[in-house]
Amino acid sequence: MSWRVTLHCNRVEAEALSKGEDLFVHADQPPVIVADEPDPHAPDDWRIHAYFAEQPSTQELILLRRLAPGREPEIEHLEDTTDWVVQSQSGLEPIRAGRFFVHTPMHFSDRPNDTINFEIDAGLAFGTGQHDTTAGCLAALDRLQVAGKQFRNLADVGTGTGLLAFAAMALWPDAKAIATDIDPVSIDVTRDNAAINAIRVGHGAGEVLLAVADGMDHPLLAARAPFDLLIANILAGPLVELAPSFARACTPGATIVLAGLLDTQADAVIAAYEAQGCTLTERGAGEWCVLVLESGR
Repeated sequence: MSWRVTLHCNRVEAEALSKGEDLFVHADQPPVIVADEPDPHAPDDWRIHAYFAEQPSTQELILLRRLAPGREPEIEHLEDTTDWVVQSQSGLEPIRAGRFFVHTPMHFSDRPNDTINFEIDAGLAFGTGQHDTTAGCLAALDRLQVAGKQFRNLADVGTGTGLLAFAAMALWPDAKAIATDIDPVSIDVTRDNAAINAIRVGHGAGEVLLAVADGMDHPLLAARAPFDLLIANILAGPLVELAPSFARACTPGATIVLAGLLDTQADAVIAAYEAQGCTLTERGAGEWCVLVLESGR
């Protein structure tokens, strides 16, 4: 890849990144498109990078602008001898959260012997463990297991790369699991990551079932409910909207782990779940907080 086009964007635009592949579906040499958050203290300032083998055409730049309307692309000619996708992956250090160690393929040899290890491609912007919300969820799940919590039927809604579902399955290996996402590309990615990490896909205990679903609207979710563990690392708005559906899909006393929200948004999310009879048991610290609640139904 010898050309890089950068677009500044917000988090919502970055989360819709998988749609970028559809823009270039007919291209002979489609670009590799990734996103990053350059400053964790500016959580809504993200960048989209598109790597091209040749100088991008005017039409290709027009297509890229659809990913972040109103933003002008920055075009840079890179050294042809550098594999810039590999370099971007090698620059992301492994993440350790609780007993979990999440790394890119470039850091496979760094895996400790005393951790639960997952390999997640850094080219996938969300759910790699790099963002505070994902790392916070991993740590919260680890604390639940250390505290003696037992789960038999879990759901990961908005799974992204599948990482949180995989982590829960590692902690509760006899549980049934279902991982869903509104984006079909995310489910394809999750299936690939399951194979990489030796996670069994299927309907049985110790296996994860995959489905493309908008919130809780899918017959497989309805058939699997009620859940004793529900994880959702999405955004504050959808978390509020889904509160009634999530509460109905849980057993009495179930654990609900919510993330993807800023600390300033937490009170509104908590209120939405308390209105459904849930009780807050843990409110994580930091700019991006993780909420742990107990279902009252």
